[in-house]
Amino acid sequence: MKSRSLCAPRLAIVAGALAGLGLSFAAPAAPVQTVAGMPAVINPANMYTEARAGNFSPAVKGALQRIYVPNLRSDTVSVIDPATYKVIDTLPVGRSPQHVVPAWDLQTLWVTNNAEGRNDGSLTPIDPKTGKAGKAIEVDDPYNMYFTPDGKEAIVVAEAHARLDFRDAHTMQLRSKLEAPECKGINHADFSIDGRYAIFTCEFGGKLVKIDMVNRKVLGYLDLNAKGMPQDIRVSPDGKVFYVADMMADGVYLVDGDSFTKIGFVKTGIGTHGLYPSRDGSKLYVANRGSNHVHGERRGNKKGVNKGSVSVIDFATRQVVANWPIPGGGSPDMGNVSADGKTLWLSGRYDDLVYAFDTSTGAVRKIKVGAEPHGLAVWPQPGRYSLGHTGIMR
Repeated sequence: MKSRSLCAPRLAIVAGALAGLGLSFAAPAAPVQTVAGMPAVINPANMYTEARAGNFSPAVKGALQRIYVPNLRSDTVSVIDPATYKVIDTLPVGRSPQHVVPAWDLQTLWVTNNAEGRNDGSLTPIDPKTGKAGKAIEVDDPYNMYFTPDGKEAIVVAEAHARLDFRDAHTMQLRSKLEAPECKGINHADFSIDGRYAIFTCEFGGKLVKIDMVNRKVLGYLDLNAKGMPQDIRVSPDGKVFYVADMMADGVYLVDGDSFTKIGFVKTGIGTHGLYPSRDGSKLYVANRGSNHVHGERRGNKKGVNKGSVSVIDFATRQVVANWPIPGGGSPDMGNVSADGKTLWLSGRYDDLVYAFDTSTGAVRKIKVGAEPHGLAVWPQPGRYSLGHTGIMR
């Protein structure tokens, strides 16, 4: 019996007929063969479809709608009710909390307390159903944290040691270590569409490092700019291009992940830092921190010029389609998009604020929090599982 699917000759005939009418035809994307244990990619043309607006997993049932803001210099997490835009709780955590990281199974939010310059780092668990913190677990230098695509292990990013520590995803017991000696300031990452590799940024070396997630080894390094400072990284919906924010270059590098080569650059704004896809996977929100310095000025202000903004990149054209300034200046850093896609929540790193941007207009509201807020998490978020950071949802 013949298959009812269109064979190659028929596809060519259809494409030709449509071309004659001034129309185009795109063949469906080929299925993705994922690594063992990783959930299937439902839509190879847009890996973010399962994190679309309102598409919640049963695993987040009962989770409180909250914004969790780690305050680096206050050693606390501010808890915001997004319905009222007010801080409703302040949780004491470990020293120097950097990010609030949703676990792969969506059951825990982990606060990464890396205790800058000390050796008493820890991970503080937060129960998203109660909004309360549990007992911290001692962990060496947890600047950031990700999860293996199969969800079995957490990847603690030990930034000061240029090292990735693979730990049990629940107990955080250490299982193995991977050194990346040429990646000074290793911190942010994203994964290939099939889970075979991850690319991490090297903030203090102007490089990227590519990690084989199957064999747990360094595949190579890519120089972006010797004077650069790469920050967040996010892969395009089709998995072909990695977008890399560079705080010194004031824009985003485009990198072909498979060949591990630079293929372009998009200028955005001063101090390009955080990257977050829209809920429909069509846009990339880019937080421009307003300063090229690790310790910048309040309101991104220098010589009377207000800096700090959000740029919006269209994934299809790879061009900036909107810029949202912050009245009076600001320092937008890291965060994520609300479950309905209508609000972009970002920390105001140098201003002790949180910003809530309306994604349809760019209008912004401000909420006062603790000292030097960093990688805030919006919860709950749509999606089947989290690969870490402030919610890399798939």
